[in-house]
Order: sequence, then C-alpha cells, then structure tokens
Amino acid sequence: MLEIEKDMEVEGSHIICRQRSGDITKILDYDYKICNGCAICVSLCPTKALQSGPILEIATGLDAPPVLIDLDACVFCGMCANFCPVNAYRFTVNDVDIKTDDRYPRLLRKAEPNERCLPCTLCEPVCPTEAITVVFNKTREDFGPLREGIEGEISVDREKCNLCGICARFCKAFVLLEREKDPRDLRPYEQLLIDEDLCDYCGLCVGICPEEAISVKGDPLDATLDLKGSIDVDQERCIGCGRCAIVCPYEAMDVIRPFEGEIRLVRDRLAKCDPVGCHGCFNVCPADCWYVDDQGRIGVVEDQCILCGACSRACHLFGIDVTRTKVSHTPIKETPWASEWRDAINAILTGEKRRYDVSGTLMPPAVERPPPPKIEAPPRDPELLRRIDEALARIDEAMRKPKVRYLWERAPVEEARRKIASRIAQEGA
Repeated sequence: MLEIEKDMEVEGSHIICRQRSGDITKILDYDYKICNGCAICVSLCPTKALQSGPILEIATGLDAPPVLIDLDACVFCGMCANFCPVNAYRFTVNDVDIKTDDRYPRLLRKAEPNERCLPCTLCEPVCPTEAITVVFNKTREDFGPLREGIEGEISVDREKCNLCGICARFCKAFVLLEREKDPRDLRPYEQLLIDEDLCDYCGLCVGICPEEAISVKGDPLDATLDLKGSIDVDQERCIGCGRCAIVCPYEAMDVIRPFEGEIRLVRDRLAKCDPVGCHGCFNVCPADCWYVDDQGRIGVVEDQCILCGACSRACHLFGIDVTRTKVSHTPIKETPWASEWRDAINAILTGEKRRYDVSGTLMPPAVERPPPPKIEAPPRDPELLRRIDEALARIDEAMRKPKVRYLWERAPVEEARRKIASRIAQEGA
C-alpha cells in the first residue's frame, strides 16, 4: 500500500494543503481573502472536511478564514475548487489544474463579448471583480503633438451620446465625470466634458464616435484613423453577475450565470436592520448588488445577484432568503465517481449532502487480546506507617494554632517552614 503524506502551510492569505502518494502530488490552495463565506463548498464536501468559520463576525470586520479545513478528513477530490462561485480555491494534480480536466464537472459562470461588441469602455468599470480589460490600438498622441494656433469649434450632441467613453480613451481633450456607484443605475459616467485647451480640432474623434454625436469645425488633420479595440475577460475572475451585459447599450455581452433561483428579503425580520452600521450583506457580496434606499432600508438588485447565499449567512437577523433551482455546470461524464459529483451538485441546491449509509458495512472481527497482568500492591511496613501517622498528627496539631497559620500564610515560604519545623521540634521534645 502506498504511503499517503499530508501537510498544511499558510502563505499570506493562502492556506495550502498537500497530499503526496507515490508520484502523485495534489495541492489544494485556498485563498481566504477571496472567499466570501457562501459555504457552498461546505455543503458539497463528501467527507465534511470543510466547516464554516464565524461568518457573522467576518462579515463585519473579523480577519479570519470563512472556511476551516480539516486536513485529516480531506480526500483531495477537488469538488470545492470546481464549484466555488468566487474562485477561492485552486486544486492541482501534479501541477495540472483540475478545472482543465473535462473528466470532472465544474461550475459555469462567464461573460463573453459577441459580434456586436465595438468595444467601448462601459463594461470595464462596472465589473465588480475587475475581470474586464479594454484596450485600443491608437491614441491622439500617435498622430503627433497638438498643433498650435488652430481655431475651431467642437460640440457633443447630448441626446445622441451614450457616454461609451471611446473618445475619452482616444483623446485627453475629452473628460468623463464619474457617477457615484449605485447598482440600480450602472452607468459609470455622469457627463462628458471637453477641455478645449487640449483640443486642436483635428477631427479624428468624429469618425470614432459610434453614435455620431461629435461634430468639429476647424482644420482637420490629414490622417487616416483605423481605431481598433479589444476586450479581454478574465474568466478566472468573472462570477457571471451580468453587470457588463446590463450596462452595454449594444447587447454585446453574453453571460452565463452560475445559478438560477431567487433572493428574497424578509422585511418583517429586517425591522432592526442597520445597513450602515452592520454592512454585513454589502461586505460579503461579490456582485456589489446591495444598496440603501431613500427610507434607509437595504435593497438588492436581483438581476445582478449570483445567488451564492453569502449574504443570507451573514445576516444576523435572518432577513435574507436565497433559494437555488439550477446549477450551471459542464457535463458529468460517466465515470466511476459520477454519482458522487451528482450528489455534490444536488447539495448546492438543497444545502445538504447525501452521504452513504455505512451502518451495514461488514467490519473485521475484533482482535482478542490477553488481559493485562493484575497489579499487586507492594508490601506495607507497619512500623513505617505508624511513624508517618505520628508525624502527620503533630503537623495537623500545629497547623490548628492561629500563630502557626499566620506564619505559614504571611511569612516567606522557606522562613515559615523553618519556624514551623522548629516549633514542632520544641513541642515534641
């Protein structure tokens, strides 16, 4: 039988567990700073090796792991890594990530731009996990410095402009004013301004505006502008909240959400809710979909919620109810462990993992061991016992006297013992 070795170490916010067996090394890397305490991994763990930490305290500021790992119980199956909605786990077998192995099902949550994507810049600032990056191949500086002494006019049609931000990325003369973040209105910008001190009326911006909202009068620059942009979505960071698709004016983002279901606020339990003082649901939400309304009550934008359930566990008033009806995942291959993966996925919906009844399992017979030899008491010396009793009786008699007690309790220990021993000797003489 191969010997199995396990060890655990902590590196910053990473709790790294290793298992070595022969030439196979499995590593479970848990980043507790990314973990939001949804406890989906706790529900699906087949051996109960994962337990929830103090999520109520963590949600309000305690720096501690939301999930505790029992290394002895962990069988390094990788289920927690494949179905964590916020990618707090990474599981590798001989340095190969389990998420790249199609033999194992994994949670689906992704956002991908489609053929309608320009791209613009609206989706980038609203992504709660900073998974989206937009870059362009040209800026105004690529066409030389600003020309001096050029007179002209530039204007933006506010009715046509959708604040896509392409012009601001291209030229420093355009300034976008950011809005205060509010999940009820995801538009990241409030207004587009023009700094004419940085504009030489080259007219290059006219051709890059997708809404034809910019007009320029002046001395057009004799140059051909082929502005191209690219958008990259880091799927390891994407949680499938859909905010990018909601804010996009061109319906250019396709999103697969991790779960289907419902989030519901139990208002009769939230009478004592202090969203500003507690802020627990805000702190654990990976999608930033919580807000405070005009009456000072918490609210949630359901279309942006990924139904991870962390807010429900972080609410000390039990005022948030999350139910899941479907899990988006890759196909379950017909492998010897397929039923275990189905049970794990079902546990994400029910919150309970079905574990097999082992009460009827045959156990090997108990090994009969000979009873240990009887311990015999050593022989007693009556004369020695008599002398001990006499000495104890003299000490007991002396300790009943108040002065002796005073010396014992108040004087230094060694001095008290010396005086008491002397007094006992005198009285016995």
